Amino acid sequence: MSRVEETAQAVASRIGERARPIAALSGELSIEVAAPDLLSCCRDLRDQPDLAFEQLIDLSGIDYLDYGRSEWTTEAATSTGFSRGVERGTPREAPASERRFAVSYQLLSISRNTRLRMRCHCPAGEPPMIDSVTEIWASADWYEREAFDLYGILFRGHPDLRRILTDYGFIGHPFRKDFPLSGHVEVRYDPSRGRVVHEPVSIEPRVTVPKVIRKERASDAPGAGGNA
Repeated sequence: MSRVEETAQAVASRIGERARPIAALSGELSIEVAAPDLLSCCRDLRDQPDLAFEQLIDLSGIDYLDYGRSEWTTEAATSTGFSRGVERGTPREAPASERRFAVSYQLLSISRNTRLRMRCHCPAGEPPMIDSVTEIWASADWYEREAFDLYGILFRGHPDLRRILTDYGFIGHPFRKDFPLSGHVEVRYDPSRGRVVHEPVSIEPRVTVPKVIRKERASDAPGAGGNA
């Protein structure tokens, strides 16, 4: 039995119905837990000897707005490559019942040399809110501040939840899918005033990820000859 299979059995035994497996790459283990069970699951993942995930190595927010929709339609393999949302214009508003925001936790067991990815969706509502895991893994402190700064996710019980990457007075959360690529405000130095001034952004929003549609040619078919 592989180490991943052993860990999966230990998770099923210790966590039980509080966790459900989700799709993962071969050789990896991913689970999802509900927000009310987050802290109890995290404590078991850390404290149970057959799990022993002593270290949180990363934490990040996820915004599922427009998830599964793509902007470009290609003649083949439309589900691969870059995508930006098929309906252009005003971003779709997420229904109140939709699980838009989630938090992803990357856990490491040093003693057992195993890894685990855990996902927990924030309950519906604005602003999104979820329990802080700083009392379980101290390394979550700055990671949760990053997720708050970039996604606007509030972490209940965090000892010092404030922005960590954006500037003082920044408005909005730049990793949200409905945040414009050019932002809302631009700054410049005004020599007449002798200071930096903030003004509405003057850059016209535009899509910056191109998608090229290439028509298949006979010479591209497997086994076809062609000039070098």
